[in-house]
Amino acid sequence: MSSDRTLLISRCFLATLGTQMFLHHEHRMPRDSPVLVVSNHRSFLDPVLLTAALGRSIRFACHHYMGQVPVIREVVTTFGAFPLEAPEQRQQHFFSQATALLQAGEMVGVFPEGAEPMVKVTQPNAVGKFQRGFAHLALRAPLRDLAVLPVAIGSIEEKSVRSGVPLKLLSLFDPSEPLFDRAGWHPVIVYQRVNVLIGRPYWITVDRQQQYRGKKAKAVVAELTEHCQGEIAQLLQRGCL
Repeated sequence: MSSDRTLLISRCFLATLGTQMFLHHEHRMPRDSPVLVVSNHRSFLDPVLLTAALGRSIRFACHHYMGQVPVIREVVTTFGAFPLEAPEQRQQHFFSQATALLQAGEMVGVFPEGAEPMVKVTQPNAVGKFQRGFAHLALRAPLRDLAVLPVAIGSIEEKSVRSGVPLKLLSLFDPSEPLFDRAGWHPVIVYQRVNVLIGRPYWITVDRQQQYRGKKAKAVVAELTEHCQGEIAQLLQRGCL
C-alpha cells in the first residue's frame, strides 16, 4: 500500500470512530533525516493514530502473534507493519528489517514496552519499563543523522471494549509469550479524545556511534533509553489531563 493511501485510510478510520486527535510540538519533528519513532502503547489504534498525526506512513514492528493470527496478519501487513519472528530469531530479524527500511527512507516505529500494556488495562499516564532493543538498533544502524523521536500518546477520554478474543486463544499462536497464559479477554481501548505530543529527538551522532562500539556502549544505550522513556513520561503528565 502506498504511503499516501495508508495516511488517508488512517485518518478516515479515526474519523469513522469519532476520535478527536490533538497534535502538540509538531516543530520538533525532523524533516530531512531518517526517523525512528518510539512511543508508549495501550491500544490497537496507536499505529493508526501516529501515522495520522505525523503525516507519514510508519513501518511498525509488531508482536509475533500478529503475524500468526489470520485476519490480524492481513491487516497489519497491509498497513506496512512487520511482525517480529519467534524468540530465537527475533532480535536479528528486527535489526535487519528495521535497518533496511530506514536505509530506504522509511519511517520506522517501535513500542518498547512490549505486549504487557496491550493485555493489561493500564492508566493513560502510566509508562512501563522500556526494552532496549530499539536503542541498540539506532546506535548500530549504518546511517547518518538518524533521529530517535519519542512520541507520547496521552488519552483524555476513552472507552474500553471487550474484544471477544480470550488471551488463552492467542497462546496457541504464540506459546512463547507468558502474558497470554492467563484467563480473561484481550482488552480493546478506543480513544475518544487523545493528545499526541512530540518529544525532543535524540540524534545519533558519529561520536555516539563510536561510543557504542567502545567501552561506553552500555552507558550510551542506557542514555538513549532513559531519554525516550523520560520524555514520554513527562509529556504524559500534561497530555492526559
